[in-house]
Amino acid sequence: MKDESSSFLLHAAPGIALKKVLIANRGEIAVRIVRACRELGLGTVAVYSACDRGALHTRSADEAHPVGGDPPGESYLRIDRLIDAASASGADAVHPGYGFLAENAAFARATRDAGLTFIGPSPDAIEILGSKTTARRLARAAGVPVVPGTDEPLPGDAAPQDAEGRAAEVGYPLLVKAVAGGGGKGMRLVGTPAELAPAVARARSEARSAFGDGGVYFERRLERPRHVEVQVLADAHGQIVPFVERECSIQRRHQKLVEESPSRAVSRELRATLTDAAAAVARAAGYVNAGTVEFLLDESGAFYFLEMNTRLQVEHPVTELVTGVDLVEWQIRIARGERLSLDADRCRRAVGHAVECRLYAEDPDRGFMPAPGRVRVFRPPAGPGVRHDSGVEAGDDVPLFYDALMSKLIVWARDRPSALDRLGGALAELRIEGVPTTAPLFRWLLGEPAFRDGAVHTAYLDEILAARDGQPFESLPPDDVEVAVIAAALDRYFETQGARAFVPGGDARSSPWLRAARLAALR
Repeated sequence: MKDESSSFLLHAAPGIALKKVLIANRGEIAVRIVRACRELGLGTVAVYSACDRGALHTRSADEAHPVGGDPPGESYLRIDRLIDAASASGADAVHPGYGFLAENAAFARATRDAGLTFIGPSPDAIEILGSKTTARRLARAAGVPVVPGTDEPLPGDAAPQDAEGRAAEVGYPLLVKAVAGGGGKGMRLVGTPAELAPAVARARSEARSAFGDGGVYFERRLERPRHVEVQVLADAHGQIVPFVERECSIQRRHQKLVEESPSRAVSRELRATLTDAAAAVARAAGYVNAGTVEFLLDESGAFYFLEMNTRLQVEHPVTELVTGVDLVEWQIRIARGERLSLDADRCRRAVGHAVECRLYAEDPDRGFMPAPGRVRVFRPPAGPGVRHDSGVEAGDDVPLFYDALMSKLIVWARDRPSALDRLGGALAELRIEGVPTTAPLFRWLLGEPAFRDGAVHTAYLDEILAARDGQPFESLPPDDVEVAVIAAALDRYFETQGARAFVPGGDARSSPWLRAARLAALR
């Protein structure tokens, strides 16, 4: 949804005249960036690996250039080939998206050394905040509370007694975490001293493989915390604008699956404190462009700095929907030297409620195993308050070499219950055939009372999935798609007309499939 709120958005003249942007990424985020560039009148250059020739992001851009073979190490992670593609295409700027090289200081530095504008933070800021231990020290110095833990990496040649001593100071249970990277990689839970040494060895090995850095540190494990984060925009003129928070507690094995804004757990007073803290961290790092400061909330309501991601987040659309600000457009505008001209107070407030769910090509009935293949049918939902950011269309392939994220379904409504109801209708209308997806998971989750009440924490989804003990998820048979579409349309009618009571059984929205079945009986 494009921002049309001219009352609080004043357009400033650009300082750097950009004409063409190379998008060093693929999939839905590359398509999203193409759209933002088009809004600003900029040319776009896509890059592709061998298996992505003809992918949606290449069809969406003005031109596309090959950068190598299928594995990321032969294509999307090749800095030299990306710079060569920018040079060959005449691009004068590079947007890294998220993932791949988005938080790679060497890539940002190489881009700038080549005379290109990097649409993101400085290499120095990426390095400072890319080290979790350095970021912890920076946040602490800025007066922001951090999760109890160690502020220095465990030396690679540390003796067992040294590791045990540090762990004892932190206290059990604790997490062994990679100094670099994120996404749950290089992380191990340790409940007792006997588990420490093997956990450190495994975390080091995984971190070295994933990030090229085997450094680890210790962090106290908070019991049943919530994960909230604050989007920030910062320009090169010293202006920093933090946004209303996002709730990201619905995670599976430390990977976010559902995000929403605002959080039910955050009061007006806490929101002010969180956004001030996020701005303080960004200011201490000398940050410019878009970034996200992540926090944990414990059961008492106390908050702790977790990390700062130096890139655009997958879940940025929920912030866009509740504030009306195009974050990708502002990334570009900041990169070309513009001053932020947003109403900072308004950006801290949400208008309505937004929820996003990530549609992965994974089979939830087989342990969420990645399920690459050809998408035979892809019919996304539509209607008021429904947004769908996709990297595939019908007939496209989902390769096995990359993250399995196909698209994101995002909805907005006047309040959280209405947003969840609208999400249920949108999921009922969604039709994807050819590859399994996580859609059945979300349809089931919408019927879980704790989720609907917002009584969640970072281990909530793992706990209720474990309780299912492999029970298959309920999917909508293809023959019932017509019924689901009718259900979604009537659902929206009920919302606007206040006619929920006329549905057989009272509040039929408690389960989208129960609603569809009841509506089928009316046909």
